[in-house]
Amino acid sequence: MRFVTLLLVVLAPAWFPAAAPAAPPAERPNILFILADDLGYGDLGCYGQQRIATPRLDRLAREGMRFTQAYAGSTVCAPSRCALMTGRHTGHCRVRGNALVPLEPEDVTVAEVLRSAGYRTGIVGKWGLGEPDTTGLPNRQGFDTWFGYLNQAHAHDYFPQYLWRNTERVELAGNQGTAQGDYTPDLMEREAVAFLRQQTAREPFFLYLALTLPHANNELGRETGNGMEIPDAGAYRDEPWPAPQRNHAAMITRLDTIVGAVLDTLAEQGLAENTIVFFTSDNGPHQEGGADPKFFQSSGPLRGIKRDLYEGGIRVPLLVRWPGHIAASSTSDLPTAFWDFLPTAAELASATTPADVDGMSILPTLLGAERAGRAQPQRDYLYWEFHERGTLQAIRSGDWKVVRRRGGKVELYDLATDPGESRNVAAAQPAVVARLEQLLDSARTDSPHWPIKK
Repeated sequence: MRFVTLLLVVLAPAWFPAAAPAAPPAERPNILFILADDLGYGDLGCYGQQRIATPRLDRLAREGMRFTQAYAGSTVCAPSRCALMTGRHTGHCRVRGNALVPLEPEDVTVAEVLRSAGYRTGIVGKWGLGEPDTTGLPNRQGFDTWFGYLNQAHAHDYFPQYLWRNTERVELAGNQGTAQGDYTPDLMEREAVAFLRQQTAREPFFLYLALTLPHANNELGRETGNGMEIPDAGAYRDEPWPAPQRNHAAMITRLDTIVGAVLDTLAEQGLAENTIVFFTSDNGPHQEGGADPKFFQSSGPLRGIKRDLYEGGIRVPLLVRWPGHIAASSTSDLPTAFWDFLPTAAELASATTPADVDGMSILPTLLGAERAGRAQPQRDYLYWEFHERGTLQAIRSGDWKVVRRRGGKVELYDLATDPGESRNVAAAQPAVVARLEQLLDSARTDSPHWPIKK
């Protein structure tokens, strides 16, 4: 298949008015952030999955830290990615739903922060935060190089006729007419590998690899009943499972294989020792394209799936590896969310964190308090809002979790004793409910695109 060299687009660095980070690490690592699409909390072997093979990600967990209480930015893709890129939760970030609302010039992304600190920045995969000729294009939001899907609906198609390279539309020769020769996860793997092979130890880099696996092709699913689009079911082809479940398992294992290829490239290039690798998912598992999240227990012990603000919709796997810095086979129960990535990356890069982020650096947890020079800060709450099928809000404060539906119905759960959110204790805890409802009201600013509808 044709190899296409990444085009470097250089934009001017931005300036960010905020205090410099305290106790920066002794060396500035490369940063690789790998994002899966609709991968559930229970879909990996290291999180209890028993029927789907994920050997490379399980190895990544053994080589680094596995988080048990990590959260996505939202329960669907675009707002989750906005929270990841801007360090702001869905009560403050610009994109709060799956609508075509682009990032604006005043939105400061993690790519802009890192590029201002001298990092070369690249993105491969799925963007979802700006259409062609808008201010939300990746190259206008801090990325030097970009290849993939701009639009989250376009990303449903695993054999599209075109993708985007920087600001240019690139026709895929293997997918013209009815042909299906270019499977986009394979193209993304090649682009990521090409980017890494261009890097040297002289200049740090940030690569954001936003894979589309194992998201369904929703439209194909409505037509055929099987939207889990993959060329071959691989090791699962002879399993006595429904076809969508065979394909779903194959998509997750293929995701695992791609991650392995990228990690192998780091090692081959001599970059693994000074590269911190993050792996996570943009929200919980889906039931689209014929997929059945109960078949593989994709939410693990948690309640809910994608489009829920119960734990199964927003709690996700998170693995982080940095050899010699993060203890191997370690586990953390720190509640952390996507908006923590920007301040963490900024501290790793000795860069300046914008003053208006909602996140905090989790470097003390990753490195240990002694090595980081301070204890991990404790936060008051984590907040989410969701605007499909009626307004939904959720907040976690300590071990208390409240979910409020349109119309004011409130549910309260104690995640310490009930992580599956099976017992609503709102009636027995009126003081806790009152306190958390005040936070639900104060944790957000209004949005012209996504107002709260009571």
